Amino acid sequence: MILTRRTWLAKSGAALLLGGGLAATAGRGHAQSTARPAAAARTVVLGQSVPLTGAASEIGLAFAAGARLFATEFNESAAAAGGIQLKLVQLDDGYDAARAGTNARALLGSHKADLLFGFVGTASSDAGAEVATQQGNVLFAPFAAADNLRGAAHPNVFHVRPSMADEAFKIVRQCETVGQTRIALIGDDDAMGRAGLAAVQQAMSDLKLAPLVASALVPAGGDKVDAALAAVQKQSPQAIVLVSLSTTTADVIRRLRKSGYAGSFTAFSIVGIDPLYAALGKDIGGIVISQVVPSPRPSAIPIVKEYLAAVDNSDQAPSYEGLEGFIATKAAAEAVRRAGKGFTPVALQRAMAGMTDYDVGGFRINLRPGLRDPGRSIDLISITKDGRVLR
Repeated sequence: MILTRRTWLAKSGAALLLGGGLAATAGRGHAQSTARPAAAARTVVLGQSVPLTGAASEIGLAFAAGARLFATEFNESAAAAGGIQLKLVQLDDGYDAARAGTNARALLGSHKADLLFGFVGTASSDAGAEVATQQGNVLFAPFAAADNLRGAAHPNVFHVRPSMADEAFKIVRQCETVGQTRIALIGDDDAMGRAGLAAVQQAMSDLKLAPLVASALVPAGGDKVDAALAAVQKQSPQAIVLVSLSTTTADVIRRLRKSGYAGSFTAFSIVGIDPLYAALGKDIGGIVISQVVPSPRPSAIPIVKEYLAAVDNSDQAPSYEGLEGFIATKAAAEAVRRAGKGFTPVALQRAMAGMTDYDVGGFRINLRPGLRDPGRSIDLISITKDGRVLR
């Protein structure tokens, strides 16, 4: 379960800005922290463009809230005594790439962000990376960025989550393992869907499997969806890979099941378990979903324990996206620590490039992976009709 938009905006302690943005040094509950930084402390501003409204708002709100949760914990801890305070400036882009680009320029300009952080969405991440490159800065921890941002042409973009290629390889190999060789793909007709399609096609080639039996990138709703799904179903796929947000994913699953499709569904992590469960309810039973961070449920993994302890002292509920935001902000704080209090963008980039095996707390991340990083942990989980998560 994740926070609704109204609950998060009401309880985050954020200050509303003209233009629909949020900005505040992270605070807990209904009030800002009373802890005062040391006189010589440097406030490091993380500038985030994130969908607080629009199609991906449930994912954006959870990721942003998890980021704020770590910033609060950091600013109140002994770690901050080293002379660093974190400030998150979060501007709403409504899952619109043009707005994300405008926000990126504002964040590095009038908001004086030290780096761009946590852009959500493939096209929005592309826009943020372009602005960061133009202004000689860094884009850190984009959520659902296309794999082209991992190439040598983008040395200033650093990733906390695995690539779409890594997720696609895990998904396709699992299909092969259970004897599903007739695979189709359905995705959103946008930059994310196209990136996912390319990743799955590459995975099938790498595994020496026959090509996709069918693929369709569909617009949200509209009269073209049924025809596209009928064309896919006509090819009798044993498994359908979904690279889409929860609204499209739920709509596709319901339509195909209603038409008699009895094969399996596997979704990329970008779908968001909580919004998908909210959309499908008991119809979510049996769907497999890729995950790129540990389960945000009680466990012995230190980073999960740290996250859940912070959640217990807040108005948040645990979620995969919230945990990812928490991890991303912790990694950003570590990069800042390594770069030194007087860091420059060049020094920060150098520090991030050196974090190729950072233990964030029983969970290792590599900020400078190649396109394929087979050592990364990716789980495939399924959801029961009553909402229980099975690994």
